[in-house]
Amino acid sequence: MKTEGAALIRDNSPTLLVSIVIPVYRGETSLPSLMAEIATVAAERTTPDGAKYRICEVLLVHDCGPDRSDVTIEALGAQYAFVRPVWLSRNYGQHGATLAGMASATGDWVVTMDEDGQQNPNDIGAMLDAALQSSLQLVYAKPLNPPPHGWLRNFMSVTAKAISSRLLGNHANGRFNSFRLVDGEIARTLAAFCGSGVYLDVGLFWVTGRIGHCAVELREETGRPSGYSYLKLFGHFWNLVLTTGTRPLRLITITGLFSMVLAFAIAVYALYGKYQNQVPVQGWASLLIVVSFFSGSILMALGVIAEYLAVTMGIVMGKPLYVVSTKPTRSKREITVR
Repeated sequence: MKTEGAALIRDNSPTLLVSIVIPVYRGETSLPSLMAEIATVAAERTTPDGAKYRICEVLLVHDCGPDRSDVTIEALGAQYAFVRPVWLSRNYGQHGATLAGMASATGDWVVTMDEDGQQNPNDIGAMLDAALQSSLQLVYAKPLNPPPHGWLRNFMSVTAKAISSRLLGNHANGRFNSFRLVDGEIARTLAAFCGSGVYLDVGLFWVTGRIGHCAVELREETGRPSGYSYLKLFGHFWNLVLTTGTRPLRLITITGLFSMVLAFAIAVYALYGKYQNQVPVQGWASLLIVVSFFSGSILMALGVIAEYLAVTMGIVMGKPLYVVSTKPTRSKREITVR
């Protein structure tokens, strides 16, 4: 009887509307196949557990990349009724573009995906089940296989997420992924107040308390070159560190305290050797070590504090996270040719 009642509730429940947000930087070649795949699952269907849902829109956010993604987006918008282009005035980065799409989304749930085809739209149903079963506000995809990148990039990604999970103070939240399912109200609210320089996942952790993960299989990329160099990835990681709160500053305080204790221990050791064992103490080497150590600690502390001030200044001055335009922003390559 209990199973029949649950099935009846499923049958009478309204159809959940899902908005898909895809930030587009180099999607000229990968987007057509991805939209064709989404078109096959866009009609009303059920999750593995029987919940009804429908992909009501796909927001393609043009982040002004170097290729002709703008032309591809226009063509896809004319071909598919569910495709909604969102034009940014310039390149704002993946997180800024994602938040711009979230602000324009109308669905009960918002899914964020990459443009390269790694993530399977068929997994949205399982992610919805995970959210509904446990009343979650945010569900991250949990890849069962390693990402299709080189070993160095995968190692750096795992290391960065391990560090960030400790900075955030929650080991479960550190397993974030660009394939996310977010409650629609939370996604739109976050996009309304999230300031420039805030890492998207950190912002999500500020406003969500019930976070879970759903196991998925990643696919191979479509052959497009990655838009992230190692330098850009490091900048991405550093932005994550700066927006996690005051824990990095606390780490600096602990480092400074440890430096003071170490200096005191070296001084006691030197005095003991001088007066008890009559050991001559060479001053230049110890002085150089102490000065170098403390100088490095001070410079590191000042650098991190300056970074915090820069982020704060950008927020206070009202630097926009993104600006949406009513018409496509053409690529620089097209302007040069013409």
